[in-house]
Amino acid sequence: MIDRRAFLEKSALLSALGFVPRALTLEEYERDVVGASVSPAAGFRGRPCVVASANGIQGVKLAYDRIVGGTDALDAIIAGVNLVELDPDDQSVGLGGLPNENGVVQLDASCMHGPTRRAGAVGCLEEIATPSLVAKAVMDYTTHVLLVGPGAKKFALAMGFKTQNLLTERSRQDWLRWKSRLNKNDNWLDHDDDVKINWTHGTINMNAVNASGDVSSVTTTSGLAWKLDGRLGDSPIHGAGQYTDNAIGAAGSTGLGEMNIKACGGFLTVEFMRNGATPEQAALKTLERMVHMTEARMLDDKGRPRYDIQVYAVAKDGRYGSATMYDGASFAVCDERGPRLEKCAYLHKAAERPR
Repeated sequence: MIDRRAFLEKSALLSALGFVPRALTLEEYERDVVGASVSPAAGFRGRPCVVASANGIQGVKLAYDRIVGGTDALDAIIAGVNLVELDPDDQSVGLGGLPNENGVVQLDASCMHGPTRRAGAVGCLEEIATPSLVAKAVMDYTTHVLLVGPGAKKFALAMGFKTQNLLTERSRQDWLRWKSRLNKNDNWLDHDDDVKINWTHGTINMNAVNASGDVSSVTTTSGLAWKLDGRLGDSPIHGAGQYTDNAIGAAGSTGLGEMNIKACGGFLTVEFMRNGATPEQAALKTLERMVHMTEARMLDDKGRPRYDIQVYAVAKDGRYGSATMYDGASFAVCDERGPRLEKCAYLHKAAERPR
């Protein structure tokens, strides 16, 4: 919550830094900054639903409860992913995320607000544990859509976010052990007996619809473990890591982002739904397109991918679905039946996965 005087002070500070605040109407200010509820669409009655990657099982419940209580869907799902961003035991998002090759945790996030057709994102953000909130601030306070690197951090500090060390001791030890194995002839001793290194390209994506049929989405991540400094995956890219069209629904993904970027997976999933596919069918079709867009080095001799990606989708009427390349993955969902994990649809059996 922020009052008008604080809002004007923030705007002045951002202007001094070169960020031009967008001119908010009184209606936009009350709805998106003060936090007043959005009026339901005339004559429409939908079914509230929140869908996310499996690591969002607690977040979908929190988000759903807030949505049915009248909170805007985007604010609700950002609160849901904040639980994961601030969990030091989740090494793929926010605090405790596995670092890049230099031992630095760099975070990415993006969000879209269906009713107002607005979006925001940040990439390569350092020392701020909740990039999803910074992405929403980009959406709320600037004419821009994406800020990256030092500029994103400068913006976050101007907005009042506090810095902290995101590299937990557990993640630092994993990074040191990975580094020691880069070259068997270097001066690092390999300790294969004491710990398993966590390779991850995990993320959390969360999408939601309220009873008015208003849809929003958010994706946040620390990205591929040991990535090159400055690498961006799909999470901060609208149309890839997540996408929302308030007339249709929302979709997002987790997994190897490079493949999703080439297929524009979030956008494509929503477009398949626009053309009549159910959320699950749309997710499967998007995976098929990703395989089609995959270069030969990432496929086996039978054309099966050497990577995995999960796609999650929710339609404006509350239908939902998810799909993955290989069976065995689950996703989180919460509706009137409560929070639960359900199995993803899949393209291939796990036994067919290339070795």
